[in-house]
Amino acid sequence: MPDAPAQPTANAVGETETKLKRGITPLLLFFFIVGDTLGAGIYTLVGSIAQDVGGAIWLPLIIALVLALLTAGTYAELITKYPHAGGAARYAERAFNKPFVTFLIGFLMLSSGITTSAALANAFAGDYLKALTDIPSVPVALAFIAALVAINLRGVRESLMANVCATIIEMTGLIIIIVVAAIVFGNGDAEPSRLTTFADGISPMSGAFAATITAFFSFLGFEAAANMAEEVRQPSRAYPRALFGAIATAGVVYLLIAIGAGAVVPTDQLAQSEGPLLEVIDASGLSFPPWLFALIALVAIGNGALLFMVMASRATYGLAEAGLLPSVFGRVAPARRTPWVAILVVGAVTMGMSFVGDVGTLADTTVLLLVLVFISANISVLVLKKDKVDHEYFHVPRIVSVLALIASIALLTQQSLQTWTIAACYLVVGSLLYLIARHARKREGQEVGSVDLG
Repeated sequence: MPDAPAQPTANAVGETETKLKRGITPLLLFFFIVGDTLGAGIYTLVGSIAQDVGGAIWLPLIIALVLALLTAGTYAELITKYPHAGGAARYAERAFNKPFVTFLIGFLMLSSGITTSAALANAFAGDYLKALTDIPSVPVALAFIAALVAINLRGVRESLMANVCATIIEMTGLIIIIVVAAIVFGNGDAEPSRLTTFADGISPMSGAFAATITAFFSFLGFEAAANMAEEVRQPSRAYPRALFGAIATAGVVYLLIAIGAGAVVPTDQLAQSEGPLLEVIDASGLSFPPWLFALIALVAIGNGALLFMVMASRATYGLAEAGLLPSVFGRVAPARRTPWVAILVVGAVTMGMSFVGDVGTLADTTVLLLVLVFISANISVLVLKKDKVDHEYFHVPRIVSVLALIASIALLTQQSLQTWTIAACYLVVGSLLYLIARHARKREGQEVGSVDLG
């Protein structure tokens, strides 16, 4: 098998030569991560968390926040040290020099992006949309994905500018929930005792750890930003601030939402809802129109799906650039400078995945796939500590990555048999694709050799 292409060198602020356009400023990167985080989980999965921990929704969110910050430390060092598209796959390539491992990590990464986008497409067609109109779910989900593909094809700057607008809208929606809950508290109509009441029949410890899997999904987004490294200006300086600032912002907002939803809405009602934050509006008795909040929630869900599709297409492009997928996936549109083949393929597969599983199952599958990626990243950063580069980058203490590794392994023990089965299917498909790509490259090499001999 041919060696992977040499990594391009970076200047003092981590910028490398790239075919992609460096159109992402630190502020756009911050909004990318905040939008990816806040738009994905909190609007849809509060009810799922309540099933495991009752009204104590805040507890698994705090645990998930700590886990996210630990892993973000690892990513801050790796991204700024190796600012190339491809994310964890490129880090595995440097650390292990095993093409199959590199491919598998990249495949898990792009699979998680596709799975998340499919889950959010189903969420988009769920209870929030039904608060506005009664349209069949399947055509809505497919049309939704097609619209995201069109935005992605326009260009990364256009996608992220759309993200800025959507992030402002979704932040507004979450602020509305926080304000509504505060008003209910102020009127004395909330039930703070629910915040320490756990689900019946489930021990607090086991319920909290089980719910942490779903809560962790709500913090995903920082790892997607690793695939944008070749399009970020001065990545060595931009990434640490954007990563930790975005995760801290999401953590504060999530905790306020958890306290408000847990105290305002009866736990059983919250646990059964696919639009849990809409339940806060309904339970408050205030005159805020539910249809308006449903519209805001749809924008938030759509924004999260868009950003995960952007990530998946860049992960696909990165694998092609590393020679681990056919070169066609690395084709870039001459005018827009976007990886158009990768974008179209990711969109088509996402449409197919939207028919597989409900939102909760797909969310848990995403967590499992990404935890496997995080394990690889945490091992990679430890292996690469002695590797020297010629530009400045963020340093994280070894203990942080070790703790992140232990936490990731602990999360694996909480996964269900169903999610393990889906993940195993992904691994089988990925292995087959790798073998097919390897065979194709060998044939290309033989044909070139025959021409040279002739």
